Amino acid sequence: MISTNRRSFIKGAAALSAITVLSPAAAFGTKANTAIRVGIIGCGNRGTSVITAMSKHTPIHIVGMADLFGDKLQTAKPKLDALNTAKGLSPVSASHVYQGSKAYLRLLEMKELDAVIIASPAYTHPEFVEAAIAANKHFYCEKPAAMDVAGCRRITAAGKGITNLSAVFGFQIRYATPYVELMKRIHEGAIGDVVNAQLYYFSSGLPIIQSPDMSHDEVRIRNQFFFRDLSGGILLDQGVHMLDVCNWALGTTPISAIGMGGYNGGNGFGDAFKNYQVIYRYPKDITVSFHSTQFGSTFGDVCARFIGSKGIAVATYSGGVYINGENTWDSGILRESTSQASREAQAAGVFTSSLHDSNEKKVSSFINSIVSGNHLNELDAAVDSTLTAILGRQAATGQRSVTWNEMLFSNESLDPRLNLLQFDR
Repeated sequence: MISTNRRSFIKGAAALSAITVLSPAAAFGTKANTAIRVGIIGCGNRGTSVITAMSKHTPIHIVGMADLFGDKLQTAKPKLDALNTAKGLSPVSASHVYQGSKAYLRLLEMKELDAVIIASPAYTHPEFVEAAIAANKHFYCEKPAAMDVAGCRRITAAGKGITNLSAVFGFQIRYATPYVELMKRIHEGAIGDVVNAQLYYFSSGLPIIQSPDMSHDEVRIRNQFFFRDLSGGILLDQGVHMLDVCNWALGTTPISAIGMGGYNGGNGFGDAFKNYQVIYRYPKDITVSFHSTQFGSTFGDVCARFIGSKGIAVATYSGGVYINGENTWDSGILRESTSQASREAQAAGVFTSSLHDSNEKKVSSFINSIVSGNHLNELDAAVDSTLTAILGRQAATGQRSVTWNEMLFSNESLDPRLNLLQFDR
């Protein structure tokens, strides 16, 4: 929940990290009628990726689909049907494929639905999460929790008091084995007192999707990441992952931030910043630098580096996860991103990506929590990490120092200014 005080994440992070991923057979048995019935809102690349991992690693039955655009549904349906039939389950019924501005509500009205994946643009998250909770459906919502302060407040209010639902968000790094072990060691004092930290997320640019028959609103929605009022911008879409890792490591949220940023590196399309430089101040005078970019044709790197009195902890996506100093440790992830792990090496547990098992563990934990009744509630952590990103965005766009409380009391509310009724058929 949102408050004017910073809260500790360590207890919540420890609870997440301790989850045991059950085998499908142990959790569900083998009969089709034991499968958790799942629907998806937002059938683009990310949504289909999440539900594909969920289908492959857990005995779910995909029973419904919803999207604003018909072509997204047409492209995704054969893929989702193939996932079902590969397990001897029926394809998604044509009567359970919903298109238009109210498609999400029609999906959530299905009695044959236990859980829903929300993989739509960030501006929809508060409304769709509210609807999922009202419909008593478990949900897996992609990050960020929202794109503004007002949306975070809505998420928090909607989740107050829920005890019978699993409510999770797409911060899958908290489930990656190398990161879980690294955080355990940091919290146990392996690098001593954290003095400061360095975070960065360097990403390649995105293609622009448009055609002459698209309306202005359709162009904006299909290119949501270029627009602050639809996606929240790159700090909330990408940078929020490293900020979540930082909050996890430090066990709290920042006191203030100061930053700068701009459109350099972009192509003149959209209104979201393409680069950010933010300095966060955390309790105990810990300073954290964060650098984020999204442009060009080559993907850069993603890293969180914590400098302590006894050592340095480093976690990258493709350059290893390790500790140097008095308590040296290495996760076994290959240090060079250009290295290739052989099949034999992978069988022995050697990988090039530190996230190699994160999606499997994330989706398995979600479904297992539904079956076991030990429900997961990640609302608070998701909102706090989202607010941390919003704090950095406010500081950078305003080019001034902003405190956590100032950010909260601003009650920032971004209006996408969309006419969604035009997409109803």
